[in-house]
Amino acid sequence: MMNASCHCGAVRIKYDGVPARLVSCNCSICRRLRPLWAHGPQGKLQVISPANATTAYIWGDKSLAFHSCKICGVTTHWMSLGAETPQNMALNFALMDDAQIRDIPIRHFDGNDTFTFFRLTANWVTCLPASPI
Repeated sequence: MMNASCHCGAVRIKYDGVPARLVSCNCSICRRLRPLWAHGPQGKLQVISPANATTAYIWGDKSLAFHSCKICGVTTHWMSLGAETPQNMALNFALMDDAQIRDIPIRHFDGNDTFTFFRLTANWVTCLPASPI
């Protein structure tokens, strides 16, 4: 079980097991949030929080609801709003401790244009920009 929380701790996330990969997306919202998504069905992925602890941001084709903590503003997860996949969701693994995600490969998804995967990175460390020093 992998566990994390938002900055203030009001919203906690849990993943049953270890994901085979994380997803980095460049769509209009993800390139601003910089999440690392772990996808799966509800049950394998859990959000533990008091009722109304998150606020949902829904836009565009209204197929996803991005949830952020109402206290600290950190985006913790998204949930599918589509009738075809109502159980699908993703947790923001950028909230995990570095050691927990260090060895999980990252697939890069072009959510801005082609809606295809275009690159696989060995792990999150190789995604970090080079230090200017």
